[in-house]
Amino acid sequence: MKKTKKKVQAGRRARAVSKVSKAKRTAQPRPKAKAKAARPKVRAKAKARATPKAARHEAARKPAGSRWPKFVEKHGVVLASARGPLPNIAEEVAGEPIVGSWWAHPKGKAIFEALSEIDDSPDVRCFKLVDGKVTYAHRRAWPALVRLGRDGVIAAEQLSSLQQEHMPTGEHRNFVTPFPDWVDEDTARAADALTSDAARAQLAWLDAAPAG
Repeated sequence: MKKTKKKVQAGRRARAVSKVSKAKRTAQPRPKAKAKAARPKVRAKAKARATPKAARHEAARKPAGSRWPKFVEKHGVVLASARGPLPNIAEEVAGEPIVGSWWAHPKGKAIFEALSEIDDSPDVRCFKLVDGKVTYAHRRAWPALVRLGRDGVIAAEQLSSLQQEHMPTGEHRNFVTPFPDWVDEDTARAADALTSDAARAQLAWLDAAPAG
């Protein structure tokens, strides 16, 4: 009887110890699970802090967008750097007349970037239109140029389209598309709708420009 009682008591103590051990194991945190749960929060906070800064950095890296192509659009036709009856990009960027090569000017790098931006615009074409100098024409001026090219008012050589690749030295390499090979359908239709007089009225600077 005593042995039976002792066995019962021992069994109770064993079950009690087992329950305590189980409770301790359940109450203990899981380090690995906790660490994993914390990582996404840290990353999320880091991302939240980085996003505005990254956005500002990206905005700073972007060029002024279409600033210089818009300048060409405003005037219709402009010169790259030569002086003549039209505004020129180099002096517009420099904010003053340039003596000698624009590449040697303190703002030479900014001029290079402006010219490159214009060359990269699908809405601007480059010609040797005014006195054999590099000239940019915006899309809105193309129909008038085409009309006068067809009528012989402007020589076909002056309307050969140049695709320029600017070199770090300030020099440029030209790829030539003869007139009228570069003329697209929309421009051709718009030119058809213009009279020679109407086209010339859009390009009033022609009267002051030297012959090409």
